[in-house]
Amino acid sequence: MKQPVFGIVGWKNSGKTTLTAALVTELTKRGFRIATLKHAHHMFDIDHEGTDSFRHRAAGAQEVAIVSGRRWAIIHELVEEREPTLQEMLARLSPCDLVLIEGFKRENHPKLECRRQDARDHGFLATTDPGIVAVATDHDTETQTLPQFALGDIEGIADFIISHTGIGGETR
Repeated sequence: MKQPVFGIVGWKNSGKTTLTAALVTELTKRGFRIATLKHAHHMFDIDHEGTDSFRHRAAGAQEVAIVSGRRWAIIHELVEEREPTLQEMLARLSPCDLVLIEGFKRENHPKLECRRQDARDHGFLATTDPGIVAVATDHDTETQTLPQFALGDIEGIADFIISHTGIGGETR
C-alpha cells in the first residue's frame, strides 16, 4: 500500500524544520506513526570523524550499517550515482500512517507553504505550484484562495493534514 504523503515547503529560513518537527510531535501524540523525509541542498553528514563507522566510510566502504538496541541507520555513499528520486526514497521507508516531506518543493505531492517575514526570499511558491494546498505564515499575506494558518497553529495544521490526506479514517 502506498503511504500518504504531505509536504512542508518554503524558502530558506521560512520555518519548515520547526513546523515539521512540531507536526511530528502533534501527530504522534494523536497516535499516528509518522516518517519524515528531508531534502538537503547542501553537503551533509550524519556521521563524524572519530567514529568507527566514519573510519569505515573513509576507508572506502560504499555502504555502512550501524545497528544498536535502540536504532539503526544505513549510510550510502552515492560516489558516481545520481541522487535518488523522491519516489525511490519513499519506497525505502518502513510502513507508517503518513510521511511528512520537508523540501522537495518541485515534486508533485500535496504541500503546505511556510512563509516567514524573516525568510531569505518572499516569492509566493503557490502561484506556480498547484500542489500547494495551504499556507502557514507569521505575517499578513495574500494566499489567493488557499487556506491560511498561523505558523504556530500546529493543532489546526495537523487537523488540516489529517483531513486532506484521509489518514485516521477521515476523507478529503
